Amino acid sequence: MGKKIIILYTLLILLIPNVALCFTEHLSLSASLSNIFLSASLIAFILSVSPRLGRNIWLLFPLFFFAALQIVLLNLYGRSIIAVDMFLNLVTTNSGEVAELLGNMLPILSTVVILYVPVLISACIMWKKHISTDRSTITVCRRCSIIFALIGTISFGAACNSINPYRPSKDLYPLNVCYNIYLAFDRTIKTAGYHDTSAGFTYNAVPTHPADSTEIYIAIIGETSRAENWQLTGYSRPTTPLLSSRKDLLVGKNALSESNTTHKSVPMLLSPVSATDFDRNIYKAKSILTAFKEAGFHTAFLSNQGHNRSFIDFYAEEADTTLFIKDEEIGDGSDLRLLEVLDGIIAIGGRKQLIVLHTYGSHFNYRDRYTGVRPTFVPDDYDEAVRANRPLLINAYDNSILVTDRLVSECITRLEKIPGLLGGVVYTSDHGEDIYDDEHGRFLHASPLPTIHQVHVPFLAWLSPALTATYPEKASAMSRNMAEFISTSRSYAPTLIDIAGIETEKTDSLASLFSVSYHPHEAVYLNDHNECVSLMELL
Repeated sequence: MGKKIIILYTLLILLIPNVALCFTEHLSLSASLSNIFLSASLIAFILSVSPRLGRNIWLLFPLFFFAALQIVLLNLYGRSIIAVDMFLNLVTTNSGEVAELLGNMLPILSTVVILYVPVLISACIMWKKHISTDRSTITVCRRCSIIFALIGTISFGAACNSINPYRPSKDLYPLNVCYNIYLAFDRTIKTAGYHDTSAGFTYNAVPTHPADSTEIYIAIIGETSRAENWQLTGYSRPTTPLLSSRKDLLVGKNALSESNTTHKSVPMLLSPVSATDFDRNIYKAKSILTAFKEAGFHTAFLSNQGHNRSFIDFYAEEADTTLFIKDEEIGDGSDLRLLEVLDGIIAIGGRKQLIVLHTYGSHFNYRDRYTGVRPTFVPDDYDEAVRANRPLLINAYDNSILVTDRLVSECITRLEKIPGLLGGVVYTSDHGEDIYDDEHGRFLHASPLPTIHQVHVPFLAWLSPALTATYPEKASAMSRNMAEFISTSRSYAPTLIDIAGIETEKTDSLASLFSVSYHPHEAVYLNDHNECVSLMELL
């Protein structure tokens, strides 16, 4: 009897994701039956493949892993299967970020441990003691497997011929997860070969500004900073007091990112690649650091994050000076420690410079983003990330925005002290964040389907007085263009190239906010399968 209960329990707990996805993905009845019964048939067959029940259960370990991960992700994001980007995040996220996240997900992690670990432990014991299933139980399992397969196959046929065709690679769990693993491996292999596939790439960049001019451009890439929490973009709290006091700042309030994942959004910000041609060109193109180098600039890439073994690292390596200060343990941990290194780069970098600052911004755990800075918004001492703690989480998040405010302001202050400088500071964030904003209870970012909180980001620019005076028509155009819709993934790189007076056919001049011919692009999004889709249809 005990073995029959274990078999039934194993079948039921492994089908939890199948049942849940029927509701979260709004599957039709035929698709739902196919999703449940085809998986049930597979599970029942494997449980009866031999009398060694313990071994049979361990043969199902991939499904245990998928089920546990799927439940965690549904708890975080409310819908969708385990995405390609989820697997890629496992290898492109540093261990510190993982530890911060897992430490605040104990309730749901405890749930999946209680659900799945006891069965695996029991299976180990049965395997070791050579406990076997009786023949009658095996026969019942196999008959159930056949019946489940028949129901699932009939339902599958009906689903595939429905008005909204059923797509097994996207809709049938766990086949869709296996397909996503394949895509993740394929992208990992292509990424590993990036240096070979991009070796011949050149911008053929030509500088147009006077050779004797002093030029410094600082490109700041924020992390997980959503526009709705910026005072500059209409937030009621004073989260950007320093920047808000400036009269010479250009602010884009209608800016959206084309991705809610760092490993996609940052490469798009720093290269001519966008959601439209991402899969086609991301493995071929180099970053704008190479364009600036070709135009005679000294380049520096300074990061307050760790290495992520992907395009961000590759782009950093293109710079004349590369420093990941998180690895060097410089300063107190907040982004403000970038300023000390920045001062050194400005001092020795020469007449023409591009400096990229990649911040840690407002990435969870929020309280760690303003270490050494006295918090303004209190209380901020949440013990875990749950909906009940939203006021505390928002306080901590807003405190992290204050650090970004100071960082950007300090960068501007440093440049405006240099007489006659042709220069500028351009800031945007890779993506935003969900912080239990509505009844769906979503938290964090990188969900397979974005929310407005995850893609609406701030976009700021400061142009030096000398640059504005030298190119008044373009500066005036940028002031007007900032009121238009901005796709940050598409416009950030061309804008920097244009401000610096670099001519190249590899960037889209119509996407430059510094151009009198700026043309807003439709709001699009790079989905999990790297397909460019309308963002408005997803929100």
